[in-house]
Formats: sequence, C-alpha cells, structure tokens
Amino acid sequence: MFGSPDSAQGRYFQSPPQPFHFPPVATPLGEACPLELSPSSVVVRFGDPVLVNCTPSVGKFKRLGWEATEGEKAFHGDYSTWSVASLKTWSIKPSCFITITGYDDQCEKPLNVTVYKTPDSVSIRLVNHTGSMKEGKEYQLLCEVQNIAPVQYLALRWYRDQTEVYYSSFTDLTQSSPVQVSSILLITPTRADNGAQYRCVAELDLGPEGPQPAPTVSSGSLNASVHYPPNFLSPEPEMLDLVVGVEVTLNCSATGYPTPIYSWLSAHTLQETLTDEAVITSSSLLPGTYTCTASNRLDSKSKRFLLKAPSKANKYVESRCMDVIREMRRCCQSLSAGRVSVCCTGFSRDQNTAHSQSTAPQT
Repeated sequence: MFGSPDSAQGRYFQSPPQPFHFPPVATPLGEACPLELSPSSVVVRFGDPVLVNCTPSVGKFKRLGWEATEGEKAFHGDYSTWSVASLKTWSIKPSCFITITGYDDQCEKPLNVTVYKTPDSVSIRLVNHTGSMKEGKEYQLLCEVQNIAPVQYLALRWYRDQTEVYYSSFTDLTQSSPVQVSSILLITPTRADNGAQYRCVAELDLGPEGPQPAPTVSSGSLNASVHYPPNFLSPEPEMLDLVVGVEVTLNCSATGYPTPIYSWLSAHTLQETLTDEAVITSSSLLPGTYTCTASNRLDSKSKRFLLKAPSKANKYVESRCMDVIREMRRCCQSLSAGRVSVCCTGFSRDQNTAHSQSTAPQT
C-alpha cells in the first residue's frame, strides 16, 4: 500500500514503487511548493500579535503544518495556521511545509518575518563645539538614533528649516536587533544661516507590507547662531555739500552679528548723544571729514564722510533771497487797511503774533 501510516509513531512510510503509478514529475520544492501564505510576508512591531494562514493549492496531501521556534501551530483540515500572541523574537524564520500524496519529499515555503522597533530617541548636536558659530568655518552636526530595528530599513533625513539637505541610509548593515547609529552633516555657515533651524528625521521604511505612512521620529531643532563681522550697506566714502540751514544725513548703518556698535571721529566735537548712533541727521554740522566705525567682537570697519563748506554761489543766492523777502515785507506793510493779498498773509500772521506777544499782560 502506498503511503500507509505507522499508527504507533504517526509517521508515513512509502511502499516500493509500482509500475506506472505516477507520471515522472519533479517533487515541488522552494518557490514551486504549492502553498499559499496569507499574508505572504509579515511586518510586525516588537511585542504585537501575528497570525498567518497556510493553504495548499493541491487537492490531496499527506501532511501540512508549520516549523517555527515559537508560537502556536494549528491544523484546520484544509489549511494550517501559525500564531504568536506577542512576538518578541527579533530573528525568527517560520515555514509552512507539505507532503503531497504520491511524493515522499516534503516541500516548504518560508515566511518572511520582519520585527521592527521605532527609535527611543533622535537627537542632534554640534561636535566638539558649543555656543555660536563663525561665518566661513566648517562644523559637524551629529544626529544620533537610539535603539532602532531593523537598521537596514532606516533612512536619516537632514533638514535646514523645511528643505532636505542630506540623506543617510544603512543598507549595508544586517543586524535584526536594535542598534544605535549616527550620521554627520558638514556645514560651513554663512550669515544667511543665522537663525536657521537644523533637524534630522529617522524614517523606518518597511515597504508596502509595513505601516503606512512610514513611522518617523524627529530630533529637536538646533538653532544656528552665526556670528559675522560688520558690513556696511553702502561702504564707499561719501562726499556731501553743506547748505546753510538744511539738514544733512550721515548714514553709517551696517549689518553684523552680534549687532554692531558705532563710534564717530571728527576734528569737530559731536554731541555726546550722537556718538553711538548709526545715522546722524543735523543742520549744524561743520565742514570736514567724519569717520564712522562699526564694531563687534569679530571685526571693526570704518567709513568716511566728507562735508564740503557752502559755496560762494550758495551764499550769493541766500543773500538775494533775503533782499527779495525784505522788499516783499515793505510792500505788504504799505497796503491800505482792508486790502488782502495772498502773498502777504504770512507776513500779516508774523506781525499779529509779534503784536500779541508785545501786548500780553506781564505777570
């Protein structure tokens, strides 16, 4: 009899082959094994439950079951199940097996099981440096990921504000249990980086069978404080013409971090309240050279302003204007009472004000 069971041991033995019993076909093995697993692969969080069905795609078989180092195996007549209430083994390789009626060899279909764990923490810091950075100097930013598995599915993404600037992967590592990994980002900051925020994000991309979207854990933000020397908005020396009675502006504004402080130097004495201002506006500045210095802890830079004395032509024009004003005032004073002239309203107001002040009662 072919495939008669040994009732004592529960095992099957094959009788000597009979002529023309089965066609000469190969025993199904590996991928050709007529078994269907549902799901076909498992991605499970450490400690979560697992349940997989194994169903043969042939009508007759002698044995059907699971080989696994842990978990419950159950036979349900036409399919078999493997289940674990809480999977806490990082590397496990269960497989479903079958012995088809008419064959002695057993074929197996392995189940791919990926047990994952998101990191305990993700942190970012400067390497061998504390405090502010200097413009133009190279620095290392270190991102550390604590206890993540499996590491080969980890992608570390670096961001400056909302822009991704670097990407690290760990596909060359094969350890299935949790590990600590790190990534370094080299930066040479400029003044444009002052106030920028750097962070790194750990993304565990486990493929279509894994959780969607892929779980991510982000570090906190590292706020970049970048020191850079003063830089004038308009660094070229300026030459300005003075006009009597007209305000002139000396603008020494500069960018820099820390914020620059200002000092002025001239052959003339400036008012004390103006010595630390970036901008001076005055109608009483004297001709000469004024030098402004903008300073912070990194550097000092200076800018010159040359104020030229009013020209004789300006003085002549001013004297002619005064002559015209005096003549207009005399003309307005000669107008008879009751006559109104638009040109004389200003003089009339001045006279009324002067009269009111002269007639005010004395206290």
